[in-house]
Amino acid sequence: MNRKKKINETLKKRMKKANAKLHKSNKPRYISKAERAKLEAEAALALQEAQAAEAATTPSETETMSTETSVS
Repeated sequence: MNRKKKINETLKKRMKKANAKLHKSNKPRYISKAERAKLEAEAALALQEAQAAEAATTPSETETMSTETSVS
């Protein structure tokens, strides 16, 4: 009885390991603290550039609108 039980346990272990290899984890990839800081800095820089570009186009549009209204 013990021999049968031991054989069945080893076979079950092998099947369990094989099934585990087939199914990938849904856990997200680990990102180190330094990498997160780097990504955050890049995002902040991109946001600043976008705001600077937006600020550069906005005054010229308001100037043209103010001159049009004063001419009329």
